[in-house]
Amino acid sequence: MSSFPAPLSAPLPAPLPAIAPERARQMLQEGAVLIDIREADEHAREHIPGARSRPLSSSISSMTGPNDAAVIFHCRSGMRTASAADRLAAGVMPDCQAWVLEGGLDAWKKAGLPVTTDRSQPLEMQRQVQIGAGSMALAGVLLGFLISPWFFAISGFVGAGLIMAGVTGFCGMARLLAHAPWNRALRPAAPASCGVSGKN
Repeated sequence: MSSFPAPLSAPLPAPLPAIAPERARQMLQEGAVLIDIREADEHAREHIPGARSRPLSSSISSMTGPNDAAVIFHCRSGMRTASAADRLAAGVMPDCQAWVLEGGLDAWKKAGLPVTTDRSQPLEMQRQVQIGAGSMALAGVLLGFLISPWFFAISGFVGAGLIMAGVTGFCGMARLLAHAPWNRALRPAAPASCGVSGKN
C-alpha cells in the first residue's frame, strides 16, 4: 500500500484527491484498480481497458474488494466523481488508498492513452432520450404549423415530461427506451432516470 506515492495534483474539495491520467496509468501498471462509476451502457460503448464497471446509480456500499490496495475512480469528465467523492470514499475498504481520475475519461483520451470502443453497442441512454425528446418536440412544432395547432401539444407534453424527470429523477422515456430491442442486452442495468449526469 505504501508503494503508491501521494497524488501529484491538488486535492478536490472532497475526501478523495485527484490524480493526472499519466500518473494514474503508471499506478495501474503497479497494481492499482480502476473503477468506472458511469452507467453500464456508457461503459459498454467506451471504457478504459481493465476498468471495473461500478455504476454510481447502484449500491456503492462496497466499491472495492478485500485485496485492493489502491483504487482510482473515474467518470467521463470528472464531475460525477467530484460530486460523489464523499459516497465513493465511504465505499472504500479501510486499508485501501483511493483517488479520482482528474478530468475523467475525457482527459485520459486527451492524453493519448488507450480506450476500448465498441460502436456496436447502443448509444448511451441519455443520448437516446435527447434524440427521442428532441425529435418529438420538433415534430410537434412542424405538425402544428403545417397541419393543426393541436399538434403543438406534443411539444408541450415532451417539455412537461422533461421537467417532471428533472424534479423527480424518474424519466418515463428512458424506461420505455430501456425495453427497446437494441437495448435488450443492457436492460437489467438500464436506469429509469434520463441520465442528466450521464455525460459527465
